[in-house]
Amino acid sequence: MDKEWHSDKELFSLIRTELYTAVVGDICDQMGFRNQFLPPDLHPLDKNKKNVLAGRAMTALEEDISTPIDETTPWGKMLEALDNLRDGDVYICSGSVAPYALFGELMSTAALKRGAVGAICNGFVRDTHQIVALEFPVYCRGSYALDQRGRGTVRDYRVPLLLGDVWINPGDLLIGDVDGLIVVPFKHEAEVIVKSLAKVRTESIVRTQLAKGMFASEAFARYGVL
Repeated sequence: MDKEWHSDKELFSLIRTELYTAVVGDICDQMGFRNQFLPPDLHPLDKNKKNVLAGRAMTALEEDISTPIDETTPWGKMLEALDNLRDGDVYICSGSVAPYALFGELMSTAALKRGAVGAICNGFVRDTHQIVALEFPVYCRGSYALDQRGRGTVRDYRVPLLLGDVWINPGDLLIGDVDGLIVVPFKHEAEVIVKSLAKVRTESIVRTQLAKGMFASEAFARYGVL
C-alpha cells in the first residue's frame, strides 16, 4: 500500500481535491466498517459551498444543565476546548438534548485563528450569516439563536464521543460534504484513503466510457465500480 502523502496537510489537501463522502463510505463498507456515517440530519450551514471538509476530530462532550455551575466558567470547559484547537482540527460536539445554540460567530473566529478547519455540532448554531461570511465550514441540525449559557456546558474535551450511533475518538479522520459526514478510524485511515483514491480514479474512467455509450453492465464487469 503506497501512500501519496507525508503529512496531514498533504492528506487533507488530497481528500479535498479528489475525494467525497460517497466513495469513502463505499470503501469503508467494503472493509467491514459499515457504521461510519454520522446522522443524515447534520447538514452544512452553507450548502452552496462545494468544499470538502477534511480534518482531525477534536471532540467536546456537551451536557444540559439547569443553571450555570460556576459563573466564572458559564460554559464549562468550552473556552478551554476552543483554545486547545490545533492546525487541521475539527471541533465536534455532542451530548446535549435541549435545543440551544452550540456554536456561533465568535467561536468560529476563535477556532479559525487556532487553525481549525471546521466544526460539527450535534444540535443548533447561531449567527448563521456571520459564520457563512467567515467561510468556516460548520455542520449542524439547523439554526436557532437561543444561548447555551445556563442551559448547556462542555464537560470535557478530547475524549471518546458518541454522535448518533458512531463512536468518535480524538484524532479520527472526519470527512464531510453536502452528502454527509463520515468518520474514518485513525488506525485504518491510510488503507481507506488509498483504496478510495483508486476507486475514484477508476470511476473517472467509467464515467468517460458511459458517456461514450458503454452499457452499465459492461462497465461494471470490466472495471468493478458503478
